[in-house]
Amino acid sequence: MSEVAGVEVTLSTSSLYPLGPTQAFEMAAKLGYDGIEVMVLADPTTQDSAGLRELSERHGLPIRSIHAPTLLVTQRVYGNSPWDKIDRSIELAHDVDADVVVLHPPFRWQKEYATSFVEGVAAREREFGLTLAVENMYPWRAGRHVQAYLPGWDPVPQPYEHVTLDLSHAATAQSDVLQMQADLGRRLAHVHLTDGSGSLKDEHLVPGHGNQPCAEFLHRLARDPYDGVVAVEVGTRKQKPEGREAFLRESLEFARTHLARGLAERRHH
Repeated sequence: MSEVAGVEVTLSTSSLYPLGPTQAFEMAAKLGYDGIEVMVLADPTTQDSAGLRELSERHGLPIRSIHAPTLLVTQRVYGNSPWDKIDRSIELAHDVDADVVVLHPPFRWQKEYATSFVEGVAAREREFGLTLAVENMYPWRAGRHVQAYLPGWDPVPQPYEHVTLDLSHAATAQSDVLQMQADLGRRLAHVHLTDGSGSLKDEHLVPGHGNQPCAEFLHRLARDPYDGVVAVEVGTRKQKPEGREAFLRESLEFARTHLARGLAERRHH
């Protein structure tokens, strides 16, 4: 871990999509990230615990979190049962020594799943001793707001023990992410560092390239203090290899710089 920043900064494999975990580990090691978040996709290498452990050992990078396949594009990954998706993600996390599983709230059409979601997440945390951090999402907007998630896209008022905050999702939702951070307090367990401009699209920009208060968010994170990690989750799909590397280097430098400033403020006070 970066002793300067005091908070681990990891790289989500989704930041190199459509490339896979092999390239993500190589890039993270080259640039000096502290670890990896694995986004479980249809790509079998994202589901292969033995292969992921080998990559982790080869590059000296721990897998700190697993992102369950609870996206629209991963509806068929790990089967059709939502709880099977969560349980297999927990199993994968256990096998690769990750201690956080990131998951999205249920879609509104998953009514039975949604009914038991809050209790089911809490029960699994108790049973398996892992952190299940429910991620903030956003309303779907097409002339009007559509409630796409149950019990809702905003995890702050929900009784989740642990929450993931994604700054791009906050931008799309037009949420005040600093207020969300303050309201969550110690419930904030995981961060997806990215940015957005507040458009209808979930942009996943490099931090500092949108209008979110990414720097202040990181200052506060390091001042609090914060026990989780910061996972860089930015879109590089349209970039050439040199552009992708530049984006991921810039994101890491941004994170380390502003976390270090927050840590310095905490020490000063």
